[in-house]
Amino acid sequence: MKHILILLFLLTAVLPSSTQADQAVALDLLLGEGDLTGLRLAYRPYHLPVGSIDWLGEVEVYFEFSANFWEYGADNHHDTNLALALSPVISQQFTTLYGRPLKWEFGIGVSLVEDTRFAGKDIGSHYQFEDRLGLVLVLEDQESVTMRYMHYSNGGLNDNNPGMDFLNLSYALRF
Repeated sequence: MKHILILLFLLTAVLPSSTQADQAVALDLLLGEGDLTGLRLAYRPYHLPVGSIDWLGEVEVYFEFSANFWEYGADNHHDTNLALALSPVISQQFTTLYGRPLKWEFGIGVSLVEDTRFAGKDIGSHYQFEDRLGLVLVLEDQESVTMRYMHYSNGGLNDNNPGMDFLNLSYALRF
């Protein structure tokens, strides 16, 4: 937890203030393997068009801090877990859908998981990588919905590395 707080402090020191960049909040529903479900609350203090990259075109970048609340099992064998994460995410519009921008997004972040034994698995480490790949539909100038695949893994930091996979439906509001 101490490591995440230090990282948050350092990032907020170098990120522009809200008058220079858009901020956003997001609420996500998570569906994982078996009886694994969750809720994710996210804050994006930084959202910036990066400009054009020769081989990629016009892209945007945002940083996302999130608290992930995971739940597993039936009432009589109920298990919960908490993960705090920080992820840089890159996105790009590739087409329109019903006149609205449709974007892809990709990111690899880090997370700190409260319990290493969860959902019948030993996930090996409190430190996990948070990978994502998704499609973002911009509804209005300030709203979007995203369908994404997320994977948590310790990246081989420990011999136990079964990983956890989620499908994620997200609603975000920029301000």
